Order: sequence, then structure tokens, then C-alpha cells
Amino acid sequence: MTMSKVPAERPSLRTIAMPGDSNPDGDIFGGWIMAQMDIASGGYASRKVKCRVVTIAVDAMTFLKPVYIGDDVSCYCSVARYGKTSLVVHVETWVQRHHSEVIEKVTEGNFTFVAIDDQGRPTPIVRDNE
Repeated sequence: MTMSKVPAERPSLRTIAMPGDSNPDGDIFGGWIMAQMDIASGGYASRKVKCRVVTIAVDAMTFLKPVYIGDDVSCYCSVARYGKTSLVVHVETWVQRHHSEVIEKVTEGNFTFVAIDDQGRPTPIVRDNE
């Protein structure tokens, strides 16, 4: 059973939610999920612009459902928009519930990155061929 449509592309990150990532009730911390989304979108953004990027903002973060210990967590990324030195990456996080065929979208958000040069200064981005 799936809710909505799981993105067709391969996830930018896939991991398992572990006991150390949870509160005493077995719910995974929102901060852990957000960190996974930042890791996924940062790597994705860097590949898109072919240089270093840094996170400058997280917007429109929405937690839809909890994540539990043992869930298979996948983050899917897409470019929402490009700027001169920045890009916004939309991230959807989906889980396959532990010992189940149930797949659900649990959160989504927009992560803004600035491309930087070797001295850490903003640099114009070059889009890849999409």
C-alpha cells in the first residue's frame, strides 16, 4: 500500500532509523530526520552545480507522520529553483515501515544552498544538463 506517489528516481539518501535516533517512546527525533534531509540535499545540490555548497536556509518544513525505529528512510531531491549563486532543493522523505510493505511520505521541505569557491565566497553557479 502506498500513499500518494513515491518519486520514480533513486533516492539521494537511504538509511535505517535506529534506536539511538529516537526518544524513549520509539519515535525518531525530528532533528535527526532534518539532518538526513540536509545531507541528502547538500550532496544533490553539489552534484547539480559541480562545486561546494553550504546550507543557508530551511523553509516550508512539514512533518506529516512520525518515523519509527527500524523504518527504511529515503530522501528524494529535486531542484525547486535556481538563483545566480544559489539553488533551492525540495526534499521529500518517505519510509517503508519496518517489517511491512507500507510506504508513506513522512516529511518534506525546501533547503536553500549557496555555491561557494575555494575561499568560501559565493560563486555563480553553472547548471548541469537536466
